[in-house]
Parts: sequence; structure tokens; C-alpha cells
Amino acid sequence: MQLTLTDIKKTFERRKPAAIGDHRYFSVLVPFVEKDGQLYILYEVRAKNMASQPGEICFPGGHVEDGEDPKDCALRETFEEIGIPKDKVTLIGPGNILYGYANYTLYTYLGVVQYADYLCAKLQKDEVDEIFLVRVSDFERIQPKVFSEKVYTAIDEDFPYEQIGIDRDYSWRVGRWDIPIYDIDGRVIWGLTARITGDIIETVRTEYVFTSYEKRDRG
Repeated sequence: MQLTLTDIKKTFERRKPAAIGDHRYFSVLVPFVEKDGQLYILYEVRAKNMASQPGEICFPGGHVEDGEDPKDCALRETFEEIGIPKDKVTLIGPGNILYGYANYTLYTYLGVVQYADYLCAKLQKDEVDEIFLVRVSDFERIQPKVFSEKVYTAIDEDFPYEQIGIDRDYSWRVGRWDIPIYDIDGRVIWGLTARITGDIIETVRTEYVFTSYEKRDRG
């Protein structure tokens, strides 16, 4: 088969871009809960018998299935994990997207869950040990400890250096990965969950300051 320019145009003119190579997509819901005039964020604790990340604190969410919208995934996983159906979640909108170094993309969605529905949550015990609330004001007053770690490329011994014309001390690109840690009331929230939490707080702060300046300038 000999490709022509017509073949290229027909293939790519209206094609939706996809990831090159193996790539995974995940989506989580960041649930906000109001209680006694205060705003909280809902977290879950992964079951201790899980093969992946047992006992860690996270948001409801999981793997985006083929053909599934990331928003629908976040709502589906919330229902499957903590028993709160999508009609009990008022979506606020999408949060920022986290692009991981290990070939994955993590979508975030912000939503509101009523306190009464939080109390009636039915946990999938194979996946979730418990859920709990943390005041948003705690994250506003406490700065996390942040560890910025290097991510290196590990090259196998049989890599053909000579064939491609480089030597073994070739300067491969080195990435960085920030690992924030919040310790609030004995709950340690770290990693991706802490990054998402901090990003939401910082985004609101930045937007609030920008809006305040804009209003002042308009006078």
C-alpha cells in the first residue's frame, strides 16, 4: 500500500486526537459538603485489602471505560464506591487536568453532596473502608510539606546505543514530580489527592484575587 496525500487528509482532517502509545485515563469527583455553615471536602479511605494503594486517602473515582465521558466516569465511580447516585450530586464543573509521568491522565470534577446524603452513604467495603470530611478552611490555613522528586529514565542493558549513534552517558530528559503532604487532625492526605486539593484551593485564591483587582480597576 502506498499512502497518498488524499489518504492522509481523509484520515486526519476530522479525526479526534488520541494519545500516542499506551495511555490510561482516570477521573475523580471532588465532593463538597456544607454542614453547620461550614464547607467541607469529602474523602474516602481505600480498603486495606486492596492490591493497589491500600489504606490511602483519595477521592471517589477510577478508570475511564472505553467510550465513556470522564464526567460520567467520576459520577459512576462515586456511586459504585460510596453509594451516592449521580442525581444526588450537583456538578459545579471540571477542575484542572493532571498529566502523570506514568502514561496517564487524571480528570477532576467538582460537585456538591448534601450532608444528609453523606450520612446515608453506602460504602463498597471491598474498595472503601470509610469516608470523612475535612474543613476547607483547614486547607486555607495549613501549607503542605512539598517534596519535589526527580523522575529518571531507566534504560535496559540491551538498548542499542551504537545503532542510533549515542553513548551510555546520553543525557536523557529528567522530570520532576511534586509530592505534597497535608497532616490534618491525624489524617495524612498526600500525593495526587493532595495535589488536586491544593490546586483547587489555589485556583480559587488566584481567581478571587484577580476578580477583586478587576472590580477595583473598574471602580
